[in-house]
Amino acid sequence: MIPPAVGGLESPDYASHDHTAHAPYQPVFSAGSVARKELDELIPRYPQKMAALLPALWIVQRERGWVSNEGMAEVAGLLELTPAYVKGVVTFYTMYHQHPVGKYFIQVCTTSPCGICGADDVAKAFLRHTNTGDLGVTSADGKFTVIEVECLGACGFATPVMINEEFVESVTPDKVPEILARLK
Repeated sequence: MIPPAVGGLESPDYASHDHTAHAPYQPVFSAGSVARKELDELIPRYPQKMAALLPALWIVQRERGWVSNEGMAEVAGLLELTPAYVKGVVTFYTMYHQHPVGKYFIQVCTTSPCGICGADDVAKAFLRHTNTGDLGVTSADGKFTVIEVECLGACGFATPVMINEEFVESVTPDKVPEILARLK
């Protein structure tokens, strides 16, 4: 069953993925911004500024849709870290987008249990129906990016898929058109 929440990601909490609107780089944490207030409230919760790195990166990604080198440098400056350290963290964690992604970021679990249950065919169905062509490529209309991921932690509900922040269980190739219809 497809949860009715899929497709409800148009809230102001989810970043616009119109990447042309973000060039040249505009700081996320400008004085007086909501993001800056949020970061200023987060930092005192940690014993050291650097401990706020992961939440700060989440804020950048939420506001911009991805974490650019400029965003990494901005966070580094605010938390008194080197840009290289911040980049090391961003490149270590797969949850941070290092390039623009589509409005709908689709992650298909393709680990062994899901693979046995047809995950490759699910991924291919998403690629075919979104016209993205290849994994990691954003569709020409900017709506979809499809990737394979290692384990979404739902082996009993193969094949699980994450679409932005929404979890969809037991996806088969036949269900893909219906899921995508709810997103448009």
